Amino acid sequence: MIIVITGPTGVGKTKMSIELAKKYNAIIVNADAMQVYKGLNIGTAKIKEEEKENIEHLLFDIREVNEEYTVYDYQRDVRHILEEHKDRNIILVGGTGLYIKASLYDYRFKEESNKDIDYSNYTNQQLYELCLQKDKNCNIHPNNRIRLERFLTKEDISIIEPKPLYNFTIIGLTTDRDTLYNRINNRVDIMLEEGLLEEVKYYYDNYRDAKSLKRGIGYKELFNYFDKTSSLEECINKIKQNSRHYAKRQYTFFNNQFNIKWFNVDFNNFNNTIKEVEEYIEKQ
Repeated sequence: MIIVITGPTGVGKTKMSIELAKKYNAIIVNADAMQVYKGLNIGTAKIKEEEKENIEHLLFDIREVNEEYTVYDYQRDVRHILEEHKDRNIILVGGTGLYIKASLYDYRFKEESNKDIDYSNYTNQQLYELCLQKDKNCNIHPNNRIRLERFLTKEDISIIEPKPLYNFTIIGLTTDRDTLYNRINNRVDIMLEEGLLEEVKYYYDNYRDAKSLKRGIGYKELFNYFDKTSSLEECINKIKQNSRHYAKRQYTFFNNQFNIKWFNVDFNNFNNTIKEVEEYIEKQ
């Protein structure tokens, strides 16, 4: 049995994955693009060791921050796990929709091209329009320049047939917008209390040119603080804003790409949500 736990940032995916893993004696596989990197713990809200409850967790902390790790790499690794553990229950948890899609559906990848094109004179909007010309379904945000350029200089994905390759159930956790945005804002404050600034400073000093950090929310914004181009308050507000915008993009991707069963999270009594999800799974 393969269960996917997804949804926007800050809705309790990690906690749900632990509870379901205990019930179904499952292993947990990461489906978050930033949590594959070692050391990016606070800013990615990565599960802590004491929270794992001796459950096997795979594809967490498998790359250094200065190592390239693409959706192609992820697809290869996760499918190896799905094959190696096909006799086990597996829970895929995370909010990176493209990772989930590439894992479970018939996505084929072509080799990266060697084209060396200089896009430095293009605006973000021009890059975005070029991406749409290449693929009208491109869902990269116009402000994500790194991903836009990468998309243009490689042949990423060829969808031979958008059909699932496995039997799986996709569970989406959600809540109303005001609650979600408040949770996102509060979580950023908690991250700062837990030492986010110190974590980012270490990587700013040692790996500031790593591509992974330039696209990671919580890291790229604070780089501006250490560059002395923005105040700490401005950077914190930007982290919260970008996190909220990311949550909106996650919803768009999930609803357009997946047959997903949504559950409104009861944050006052999370056990109620766990029970609802378990009842749904048992009926599948």
